Amino acid sequence: MKVIGLTGNIGCGKSTVAGMLREAGVATIDADAVTREIRNNDADARAEIQARFGTYDADELGRIVFSDAAALADLERILHPRVRGAVRARLAELDQGGAATASVEAIKLLESPLADACDQVWVVRCEEDDAIRRLAESRGMDEATARKRLASQSSQSDKVAAADVVIDGSAPIEETRRQVELALATLRST
Repeated sequence: MKVIGLTGNIGCGKSTVAGMLREAGVATIDADAVTREIRNNDADARAEIQARFGTYDADELGRIVFSDAAALADLERILHPRVRGAVRARLAELDQGGAATASVEAIKLLESPLADACDQVWVVRCEEDDAIRRLAESRGMDEATARKRLASQSSQSDKVAAADVVIDGSAPIEETRRQVELALATLRST
């Protein structure tokens, strides 16, 4: 099974690209969804989060961790090992089930050992103004909050430098689709 690691900063279009991959028959795993499952259903994780932050409500956690780098690191220390384990288990299930291609959508893929499980790393990049506009439209964030979220992430240029494939999330949607289809065809032919 070929595994695509799909990453990029918030608001750049990772979920749009993941949807295009699903349409093309690629089994997709969304690390954010896995994180939510663990935060909501893993009693040990919930207890650790509650003990450290006084809450496990996603909105409240977001307000705390995106304004405090140490708090973000603590939340990641609690959740990321569990998320990595769950993602690796799902990849193994897909491989055993005969999936030809899978993707793992993860904003911190390059900072994670999960990158080693990927045959290629695809980075979706976009102009900062586009990301801020999308965050306002899709998540109701004001500009200051969106900029704070973007600032809490590794730089887009570092992600692009580590990429095997770069997808332009600021391009018109049909151009983005063309880029995804070409990259997928190339991967499948190797």
